[in-house]
Amino acid sequence: MADRKADGGRWMYDVFLSFRSENTRKNFTDHLYHALRDAGINVFRDENEIPRGEHITTELEQAIQRSKIAIIVFSKGYADSRWCLEELVKIMECRRTLNQLVLPVFYDVDPSDVRNQKGSFGEAFSRYQLHFGSENYNKILSWRMALTEAANLAGFNLENIADGHEGKFIKKIIQKVSRDLKRIIDVAHHLVGIDFHVNAITSKLGVGLGGVRMVGIWGMGGVGKTTIAKAVYNLLYDDFDGACFLDNIKDTSEQLNGLVHLQEKLLKSIFKSSKIELQYVHEGITQLQQRLPHKKVLLILDDIDDMGQLNALARSRCWFGAGTRIIITTRNEHFLKNFQVDAICTIDEMNENEALELFSWHAFHNKYPSVDYCQLSKRVVSYCGGLPLALEVLGSFLYGRTVLEWEDALNKLKKIPLDEISRKLKTSFDGLGDQAYKDIFLDISCFFIGMDKSEVTRILDGCGFFPIIGISVLLQRRLLRVDHENKFRMHDLLRDMGREIVHNESRKEPAKRSRIFVNDDVLDVLEKQKGADVTEGLSLKLSISSKKNFHTKAFSEMQKLRLLQLNYARIRGDFKHISQELRWICWHGFPLESLPKSFHLEKAVAIDLRYSHLIKFFQKEPKFSLEKLTILNLSHSRYLTCTPNFSKLPHLQKLELEDCKSLVKVDDSIGCLQKLGFINLKDCICLNKLPEAFCELKSLERLILSGCSKLEKLPNELGKMESLTTLAADGTCIQELPSTIVGLKKLKCLSITRSNRLLSKSLAEILWSRIFPSKFSNSIVLPMCLQGFKSLTILRLRNCNVSDDAIPKDIGSLVSLMTLDLGGNDFDALPSSISCLSNLYDLNSSGCSKLEQILNLPPYSRWIDEVKCKALENISELPKNVELIEWINVAECPKVVEISSFDGVVPYIPSIKMSGGHSKLNQSFKQIFQRMFEEINGGIKVCSFPDGAVSEESSWSLHVEASQIADFDFEGADIESIMYHCPVGLRTNDWWFRNDELPKVGDGGNGTHIIGKTCFEFSGGSSNRTKMDHTIKISEEDRFPAQITSLSRISNVNKLIKEKLTPTQLYMFIKRTIFGRFVGLNLMFCSSLVPA
Repeated sequence: MADRKADGGRWMYDVFLSFRSENTRKNFTDHLYHALRDAGINVFRDENEIPRGEHITTELEQAIQRSKIAIIVFSKGYADSRWCLEELVKIMECRRTLNQLVLPVFYDVDPSDVRNQKGSFGEAFSRYQLHFGSENYNKILSWRMALTEAANLAGFNLENIADGHEGKFIKKIIQKVSRDLKRIIDVAHHLVGIDFHVNAITSKLGVGLGGVRMVGIWGMGGVGKTTIAKAVYNLLYDDFDGACFLDNIKDTSEQLNGLVHLQEKLLKSIFKSSKIELQYVHEGITQLQQRLPHKKVLLILDDIDDMGQLNALARSRCWFGAGTRIIITTRNEHFLKNFQVDAICTIDEMNENEALELFSWHAFHNKYPSVDYCQLSKRVVSYCGGLPLALEVLGSFLYGRTVLEWEDALNKLKKIPLDEISRKLKTSFDGLGDQAYKDIFLDISCFFIGMDKSEVTRILDGCGFFPIIGISVLLQRRLLRVDHENKFRMHDLLRDMGREIVHNESRKEPAKRSRIFVNDDVLDVLEKQKGADVTEGLSLKLSISSKKNFHTKAFSEMQKLRLLQLNYARIRGDFKHISQELRWICWHGFPLESLPKSFHLEKAVAIDLRYSHLIKFFQKEPKFSLEKLTILNLSHSRYLTCTPNFSKLPHLQKLELEDCKSLVKVDDSIGCLQKLGFINLKDCICLNKLPEAFCELKSLERLILSGCSKLEKLPNELGKMESLTTLAADGTCIQELPSTIVGLKKLKCLSITRSNRLLSKSLAEILWSRIFPSKFSNSIVLPMCLQGFKSLTILRLRNCNVSDDAIPKDIGSLVSLMTLDLGGNDFDALPSSISCLSNLYDLNSSGCSKLEQILNLPPYSRWIDEVKCKALENISELPKNVELIEWINVAECPKVVEISSFDGVVPYIPSIKMSGGHSKLNQSFKQIFQRMFEEINGGIKVCSFPDGAVSEESSWSLHVEASQIADFDFEGADIESIMYHCPVGLRTNDWWFRNDELPKVGDGGNGTHIIGKTCFEFSGGSSNRTKMDHTIKISEEDRFPAQITSLSRISNVNKLIKEKLTPTQLYMFIKRTIFGRFVGLNLMFCSSLVPA
């Protein structure tokens, strides 16, 4: 695991592990170390074992200072080490000066012995007194004070926890460290008054007891249910096999495939996988039923409001493993009772003191109000009735305002009943002033939550509301949020407040409201044809199986209707009755084969007819044009055969036609769309060509053609599309690229992967010859046309039959390129100019079976992926900025014999994979290990070195297999076990062996086996698979310094150090070689082992 920096670069490690090497290294401390790493915790472990002086090194001091937590393992021999005592003094100093958390662990020692220096600790100090006398009194005193201070801290005593069982003891430590290090879910910045509720809910959950328990959190909107649920989650999540927090379930479930998305998120969170994909709700139910019964999980279902949501996510307790705990937040107590939850926790409003504190944080950015505002603040808190969200919103609204403004706002608040929460929040709404801002808020709260900000902005702009400034005002006043996907979000209470404003327009007659959005109200109005001219927006969301059918006359009185959503509704009658003022029409499952001639959409800005039954957009060409239309989405309309005449849609900006499986033609008139910026034709499997008029789209930025499996060519004048930044044509049938592609001056991403029919000749003579004419001429001047690709950052040409002739020597001219994927092609070598790609960090030529060598890699390469390059023999020179490399993969490259420039750089590479071949490591790499063993072991000669280093636990790992080690001399190495076999399905860090499956070896007698020139002792003898103990045996007189991590994949190496090598010499050697970060060597799959 690579070191990671956090907290502005201050912390490099999560935990510094301090221990007495000789006492616990091979048992308890090793188990604790690996348990911490398995939990994703970055640990620094002092690995050196040679005799050390009294003063700890600068490197070790820095490691202590840059660790968030220090764990000190006190054992019986701890005080015998002056090094450990110096370490302890430094740790306690960091506790005082850097607020470092210190956790003492008492392993088979009494804390009082540590605190008072008795027992083995007292004996050690008696020896120090005799040895040092009074000359070092202050040093000995500092040791004593550090021991006393550490022993007085809250820690872990093996005898008092888990009845002395080390496994349970370690688990407790992991839980404590995990809680102190992180909080998985982001909770409110200022947490006030939630401890009581958290404790009450935790108690009702009964964590640790059997069975599956469900607890409901009930309260009004904005009272803090979600915040409390998040706090409980953070407190308990690491007690479970998996945990998931599903928030905003009500809003999410109302979106297209929303429940499916929630089911996917649940499975992905529990099983920590990003590859789970579901199509239907019933498929998700089956997956949950089958996969969760053996999992003890913590599941939070936030904002459940109907049984359908729960049936899709947690219908039965039988779905979950024993010990599972489920928390449901809702505003409906009846729902919880109906579902028969085990307990209901009612969340009431804050008391006055808590409310004042929370309000003060938002109104004054302080825990207390300013003196001049004290009484005013108490009045505001009183008006808010202890509702957290109201306190936050009003606090933010009043922040920075004068006393007079506060007084005026409070006077207005007096007119609002205290028990009507939405009316309190309406103060912020009234503060918007401009009616256009209010209309934007009401439209979003009723119709557009969860929709893309840019699309909604266009719609609102079509309504004449000036949405750019209006939305900015709403965001500033915390009445609206935009999430990381650029979608609008709004707190439930604010949403309800907006909807309540509309509801109050006519509480008893929905038809007289400006916006109708509750299904029952809409059905009542349409079925009884009670529409009125005040209605501006109407939203009806039916299921795909609905049989509801209405007459168009129901709309005849709604002549001010701007926004209309009729998902899966069926309508009969003349469409002339529907308002001509429509700006947004969303009608998923539109039932007709074409738009009726009488359907007047002249003012429409956005038309969304996904999953429609359209065959043609217009049955006959209309006399009018859709002048205002900017967004047209006909995706998943499986019967659509052709696009509309685009001359009737002159201002279209976004065209979505994804998965229109019958679409065979894009109308030639598309060239007139000079504002069109986005076209999505993904998976239009019958589309075989694009009109040349495409090239006239001067504003087009993104063109998605992936999955158009019959598409054979791109328009010849493609280069005229001067604004194009993304061209994705993966999985098409394209056979050649137009010569004018060089004209795409702003192109950033070009992807045509999996286009197996793309001809290398086409690339050589057309693509590259146009981008790099210097390849075909003597000119050394950078051609002007090359400027067309100065913005290209991503180039993917996987499986495109690219040969050597198709790659120009001056490819380095693509100065902005960051990702280059040439995998699965037929070239022998990459040109040397690739080193000029100064911004390239991801190079992938995996699966290039003819690639023989890679020269002069770019200076900032991070990912070098050459897997399955069957002919690859060497990577001649690594990048000069080798510390940036995160991954080198030459797995299944059986001919690799050289990765040059390893000397001095290997320690900086987090992961090198060289598995699956029968290769010798390169000479430079071998020499590193040769020098290592020569200096340590006094002259071992390395004729060939084993490919077998694996270490998932370390910051550096080498993955290689199947080497020839017959001539390797392990003189003096007494190896107990060799890892030989890794069963399928095990975690990568669980290596196993079977003695009966080991290669043939000679019998050295007394249980030893001779391999090459080396004796190996194998422990056990059972044919059962046994997990290995990867440790080292070092004699008492030979200790490694702290900088060496354990050679965990050479097990039990004895007498590795000769007396002639001093600790200082060894330390200097370590600084020059790989040992500073190396932790493993594995002799796995050593198929060529032979007897001596």
